[in-house]
Amino acid sequence: MQNQKINPTNTQFKPETSKKRVFSGIQPSGDVHLGNYLGAIKGWVGHQTEKENFFCIVDLHALTVPQDPIQLRSQTRSLAAILIAAGIETEKCTLFIQSHVAAHAEACWILNCSTPLGWLERMTQYKDKASNQISVSMGLLDYPVLMAGDILLYDAQEVHVGDDQKQHVELARDIAQRFNHIFGETFTLPKAIIPKTGARVMALNDPLVKMSKSETQLSGHAVGLLDHPDEIKKSITRAVTDSGNEIRFSKEPEKAGVNNLLGIYKVITGKSESDVETDFEDAKGYGELKLRVAEVVIDEIIPIQRRYKRLMGDVGELDNLLAKGAKQAQAISESKLDEIKTKIGLILSKNK
Repeated sequence: MQNQKINPTNTQFKPETSKKRVFSGIQPSGDVHLGNYLGAIKGWVGHQTEKENFFCIVDLHALTVPQDPIQLRSQTRSLAAILIAAGIETEKCTLFIQSHVAAHAEACWILNCSTPLGWLERMTQYKDKASNQISVSMGLLDYPVLMAGDILLYDAQEVHVGDDQKQHVELARDIAQRFNHIFGETFTLPKAIIPKTGARVMALNDPLVKMSKSETQLSGHAVGLLDHPDEIKKSITRAVTDSGNEIRFSKEPEKAGVNNLLGIYKVITGKSESDVETDFEDAKGYGELKLRVAEVVIDEIIPIQRRYKRLMGDVGELDNLLAKGAKQAQAISESKLDEIKTKIGLILSKNK
């Protein structure tokens, strides 16, 4: 496909809304933890009405590593319930499951055919994960192209990601530019947006590494969003700090544990760094810091847990909300897919 010389009519996409369109994805693998919530979900909720948002549970991406079918199905529903319980309003944005919108997989194949293999082999995440395995699946290598399809199908102008996914958004931009060059203007070029606040919540047992869903089973590593309050308090009071007693923000490596706890407090309370430090001026050591951080975390999470339990108690209603979101996503993604197919010379189906 990339060797063809084509001169189609240029049809620059024009968004149907004056609001910027944003695509955000989250995998239904592992337990959702405080880092996921503060680093992504809380921000999504707080800004969901400012732009046209598409929130996608990327279950196809989860298949790049072995999954237990029953567990994957359960985790997908659970994640949807957590997002809604945390404040995602399905009347104001589009929340859907990736595999419920067939255009994603179809767009991935089409984009594969114009994406150089070398681009994928240079991806840092692929090289890191492949180096720890005897063999890797084609899906792991192709993960970024599926992600590009997720984004480009909706002509998303912004993609909210952590630092570890920025390279994949840049690749999506490269893929879009290449396709536009070969077939004419088709895709909007996306931009990665890294949250300024709460982007990286570090592990409680090792504040030099990011809190990870794959490590939540380790005691003291993370606070699960569905953990009992007693377990939350226990995890935070056992957090690694240092031998000092000064409670302030610092870039010094030895103060990473204190910095992490203060950062968690800052994001939840919405206070400035100076105000946070003022709050702890009279604190009697790290023990009090940990207890007060635990208190604000529990106060933040308990209402989410209550709403979550209500949603999981009515799975039929939850599935209806997801079906509604999938229908909304299909209307846009299938229209875009038809445009893509027309550009590359495929005959559109008459069955739609």
